[in-house]
Amino acid sequence: MKKLLILFFILFFTSVSYSEDKKYAYFAGGCFWCMEAAFDKIDGVSDVVSGYSGGTKVNPTYEEVLRGRTGHIETVKITYDPKVISYLELLKNFWIHMMERASFAIKAIAILQ
Repeated sequence: MKKLLILFFILFFTSVSYSEDKKYAYFAGGCFWCMEAAFDKIDGVSDVVSGYSGGTKVNPTYEEVLRGRTGHIETVKITYDPKVISYLELLKNFWIHMMERASFAIKAIAILQ
């Protein structure tokens, strides 16, 4: 969790590009397919692309990243219209999504124990 918070602060201060028509934001943490599905449904988001951030290996495979062998973290690049949705609203959606996933994981762990 500590690594995720550090990554969040790094991405928060470096992940917004400025343009009048569209902006880009990057969010990392958890499953990028889950994040992609959540952001695809938001008005003002025109594109969501999955990929990796950080790491030491060029062009890692999904399996290498999943097993923690490369130092990468799953990331989504979001293209959005700032006239329709703000970066702050995207950030709010990201944290709501992350909390839902954390809540689900905690319940699943409790059931399995």
